[in-house]
Order: sequence, then C-alpha cells, then structure tokens
Amino acid sequence: MLEGIRVVTQNWIGRTIMTIIMGFLILSFAIWGIGDMFRGFGSNTVATVGEAKLSGETLRAAYQNELTRYQRQMRQAINNEQARAMGLDTAVVSRLVTESLLDQKAHRLGLSISDATIADAIKADPTFRGASGAFDRARFDAAIRDAGYNEQGFVREQRNVYLRREIGEAVAGGMTAPTTLLAAIDRYRAETRTIEALALPASAAGEIAAATPEQLQKYFDDRKANFRAPAYRKLVVLAVTPKTAARPEDVPEDEARKLYEQVKTQRFGTPEQRRVLQLVFPDMAQAEAAAARLKEGATFETVMAERGAKEADIDLGLRAKSGFFDKAIGEAAFALPAGGVSAPIKGEFGAVLLQVKEIAPESVKPFAEVSGELRGEIAEKRAADVVRDIHDKIEDQRASGKPLAEAATAAGLTPQTIEAVDATGRDKAGKPVDLPEAQALLKAAFASDIGVDNDTLTTQDRGYVWFEVAGVERARDRTLDEVRATVEAEWKADETARRLQAKAAEAVKAIAGGKTLAQIAEAEKLEVKMIGGVRRGGGPGLVPGVVAQVFNVKPGEAGSAATPDGGRLLFVVKESIVPKFDPKAKENEQIAEQLRSALPDDILAQYLSRLQSDAKVAIDDQAVKRAIFGAEQN
Repeated sequence: MLEGIRVVTQNWIGRTIMTIIMGFLILSFAIWGIGDMFRGFGSNTVATVGEAKLSGETLRAAYQNELTRYQRQMRQAINNEQARAMGLDTAVVSRLVTESLLDQKAHRLGLSISDATIADAIKADPTFRGASGAFDRARFDAAIRDAGYNEQGFVREQRNVYLRREIGEAVAGGMTAPTTLLAAIDRYRAETRTIEALALPASAAGEIAAATPEQLQKYFDDRKANFRAPAYRKLVVLAVTPKTAARPEDVPEDEARKLYEQVKTQRFGTPEQRRVLQLVFPDMAQAEAAAARLKEGATFETVMAERGAKEADIDLGLRAKSGFFDKAIGEAAFALPAGGVSAPIKGEFGAVLLQVKEIAPESVKPFAEVSGELRGEIAEKRAADVVRDIHDKIEDQRASGKPLAEAATAAGLTPQTIEAVDATGRDKAGKPVDLPEAQALLKAAFASDIGVDNDTLTTQDRGYVWFEVAGVERARDRTLDEVRATVEAEWKADETARRLQAKAAEAVKAIAGGKTLAQIAEAEKLEVKMIGGVRRGGGPGLVPGVVAQVFNVKPGEAGSAATPDGGRLLFVVKESIVPKFDPKAKENEQIAEQLRSALPDDILAQYLSRLQSDAKVAIDDQAVKRAIFGAEQN
C-alpha cells in the first residue's frame, strides 16, 4: 500500500482509520481463535470478508510493501522473525480487512467519485510536486512505480481511499465534545478534598511473634516464584567510544583557550540582568503627565503611590534583555543607568514608565575553571578517527578466530569481565552493574549463549561495544534455607500489614458509629493532621494509592490506605469542593480539543466493529502464515 503518498493520511479521518486498524488486532485474535470458521477455504484464500475474498498474493504484496516502509523508517534490515514479533503480519491483515469492509459499504451505498476529482487531488498532493512547487509528472511516475503500481492501479486505489474517507466523514466527521461530557470531566479533574488524617505506624500493629516453621514453609511454598533465582550471564565486555579513547591531557592549552574565546559568552557567561519596575498607565497622556511630575522633583515612589501601585506588584524581576517579552521595554530598560527612570514608552499593553532598581553585570567563568571540560571536548572530537581504527583492529582479530579478550589485548586494550548480571542489570547482591549501552547489551546478551559470535553494538556517540557470553547460569527455584531471612522479613511485613488493615477497618466502623478521629488518635497517642488541596492528580505528601482511596469514599465518611513506610493512613473526608464549570478555562479548552480527535476515533471504531460483525469476517491463520512466511511458518 502506498502509505506515504496518500492524501488521506493528511487528515484526521485517514489517521483515524489507521489507528482503528491496530484496534482490529484484538478482534482478529478473537476471530482466529474460532476453528469452525476456517473450514472450506481455498488454497489461495487467506480470509473472507463478507462477499469478498482476500488472496494470498494480495496479502503478500501488502506485507512486503509494509515491511519495506518499516525498514526505510528504521534504516535497518528487518527479517520475518522480527516482523512477526512486532505484529506486522497481523497488522497488515487487519488493515486489508478494514479496507475491504469500507469498500463493500461504499459499493452498497452507491458512492462514487469522478475522475476529475481524483486527478485534482493527485495534482494537489505535495508528494508529487517538483522543485517549482507544481505537479511533476516524472516524480509521480517514479513514485507509483517504486510502490508497485501502474497509473490505472494507483488511480483505482485512490478512488477507494477517497470513498473510505467519505464514509468516515459521514460517520464521525465534525464531532465536538458535548458540554455535559466536558463538565463531568472537569468535575472529576478539579474536585478538591480536605481530609483529617491519622498515620498509623507499623508499630501500631503490636508485637509480631516470629513465624513458626510451618507458617514459614507454607508462606514460602505459596510464593515460591517470588524467590526464584534469575538467570545470570558472565560477560566479557569491551567498550570503545570517543569519550573512553579521548586523551584530554594531550590537547595543547592554546587550542583549548581558542575554543574558550569562541564560546565563552554563549556557554560560560551570564548576560547582564536588570530588575525593573514597570508602571502602566491607561494612555500616553497620563504617562506623560506622570513624567512631567518626575521632572518637577516628584519621586518614582510618589507617582507609584498616587497610582495605588505597590512595588511588589510592578516588579518585573531580575532578567536579561532577551527575557523581556516586549522588545521596546527591554531596549529602554537596558538604556538606563541604575536608579534611572525612562521617558513614557508605548508598550504592548499600554503606556509605561520604567525604573531600573538593580543591575547585575555580565559574568563569565574563567578559563581555568572550564579548561578541563574544553580539553575533553576537543579530545573526543579527535578520538573519532582513533575509535574507527580500533574498531577495524578488533574486527580483524575477531575475523581470524581470536576470542574478544585476545583481540582486545592485541589492540592494546583490556576488556571488562562481569562475573554475573541478570536481565535487569543487577548482580547477585542486587546491586546495579555499570554497563555500556546497558539496555541493548543486556537484551543481546540474554539472547546469546556461550561461543556465539555476537554482532557489535553501536553507541549514541558513534562508539562500539563488543561482548561475549563467558558463562550461563540458568534461572532456578531457590530452597527455603537459601532465602530464609528474606522470607521471614516478608512474612513479618505481610502480617504487620494484615493487622494494620484489620485495625483500620475497626476504626472506620467506629467513626461511622459516631466516634471521632481525634478520640482514636488519643487512644493511640498519635497526632491528627489536616491535609487540604487533595485532587485526583495528587495531594500534599500523599502517594497515588492513598489519593485513590481518598476519592473512593463519600464526603463525611472514613477510609484507610497503606503507606510506603509499611504503615497505614486512617482518614476522614471533611470537605469536597467542586469549582463551577467554566468551558472557557484553558484546561477545559485543551480537553475539548483532545476529545475532538478522540471521540471520532471511538465512533469510527464502533462503526467498523459493527461492519465486521455483520460481514462475518473469517481469517485462516495458517493460510496467512503460508502466504507471508512460506516455508518459515510453524
């Protein structure tokens, strides 16, 4: 499919349809799981969509086009195994099914588009414009040829695309969020609660006796998977990057100083800043009258007082010249001496008078302070050639059959040996292991094995990482004796949490019966705190789990939630405030804009789901695999 050159992808309907296609992955899985629907397929049919049949050739061509597009975007080769892991095959099938459903619906509705309309749309597509900005026939021919189309086939496909777009526009075009929905969202988002809170520490659970051997064994047996030892790899790693190959000490001082002179102002300097008072007047006449008063001897403070202004209200703060939104104000402020007052200025928001209250002069870090940083930068740039040379030496050694350790030694380097690291990058003590390109390295290492010649990894700064798996320790179940201390600690923590939860539940019942939180706190010799400003997005000092529980009870009622320190928070909702809904508020306008795109997506998804249900779509998953992967299919 010629995704890159379809006009439809430049509007929301086109993007919505492509989004819905991914949603059909789930539906496709459901369909593929019904064996009775797959009987009676022809050898070249991979799916039936209502009255249409999807052939293996059509699917194969679409898959290859999609695979090529992904490879171009990612700038690397993608084999079928990787494509299958990405779900590319299922996505292509789902897309073809969706397109067939819409094409059949367009046919039943009798929709059509004239040749002239299609021609005008193609000519208006920026993909086919040349350097002059006009439609370029040669560019058009080359583009559709690269995509595997002839002119007739491309025009026919574009007609189908536009008809699908017309259906989408009719179903969900121009939708806006109802005010009722916006108001409900605003109420949910903006509701603010105040709670009376009592923190029950872990000690409030009382003394927890040690677990009996039987209790400990049962606890371990029920959670054996939690204590399982992960798989480990012993790795030999060699990282060569511009940073590791750089030799800052070899950079002459004059080179570093030359770079310093070029960048000192931009990188190591703080520009001059000024603190300015800005007194705004309704019009220029009043500003000029105030300026005349200043010339007669009145102080700026006197004029401020006459205007009813306070210094804190008109203080623009300490800022650089570039920090002034109004350029005229900035120019005038930086033309004045300290304490100086400007002439009337016509600013963006009215006539103003300025007074400079403070000047912070420009400052630049001295060369001695940044010399090491600059030398390092210069050395890293020079090291790029060194890194390439080292890469070639290492690869030559590996090509001759030498292990990584010997190849590194031949290049004058020493590799790093990691005795044990798990897939999360931690050693056997649970401490993080310092690894170059850790995420990519761990993924590759745990997909490899002893004796495998692994591909070289590249770093973001154009360096290289080589590795070998020197040892493999498989994941295994641990015995209770191996993890007894950990099991005992977790059992005690769970028992503490259980007792605290029971205690809090009793307190909630007591509060519902008329007891106050203050009375419970007095009995526990603890302090009650009032916490305000709690919203669903968070609250002062409250973790998300506690906030969620605060909004799970009604105002006036009590509740409790576990806290990260192993304790529990007992609370009473004292007040709930829901501000008046303002559709013009910035947040609500942003939500309305988000819903403007999301609602059509939902409506169109439901519409396509109904089309699929009515058409009785059936997919032969084995035929799909044969068509796409051939002999590779399992």
